[in-house]
Parts: sequence; structure tokens; C-alpha cells
Amino acid sequence: MNDLDRTAEKTAATTTRMRPLLWLVLIVSVAANVTLSSVLDNPWAGSAFGALALACGVTLAVNHYRNR
Repeated sequence: MNDLDRTAEKTAATTTRMRPLLWLVLIVSVAANVTLSSVLDNPWAGSAFGALALACGVTLAVNHYRNR
């Protein structure tokens, strides 16, 4: 039978390692979204980076509420 404590520890360790990467991707995608949408006037690429930023933000929020 599976050890639930060990599984939870492994999952928490994995998400803890991913959190800095998610923050980095979030910051870069927000900067790219702003740059492509306003400065270069490319709404398609800006929208793609906006969706990526939204996905990272949602993932970070879900991770925060699961691990508090």
C-alpha cells in the first residue's frame, strides 16, 4: 500500500522546486506581453504571452493554497 506521508512529501518537494521557475516565467511573460502589445503593436504574440502569464499565475495561486 502507498505511504501517503511519503507521497505528500515528494509532491511538496517537487512543487517547491518549481516555484522559482514559475515566478521567473511569470515575470518574463508579463514583460514580453507588455512589450509586444504596446511597443511593437503585435497583439497576437502579446496575447500568447498574456495567456502564459495567466497560466503561471493560476499555477502559483493553486500551489500556494494547497501548501499553506
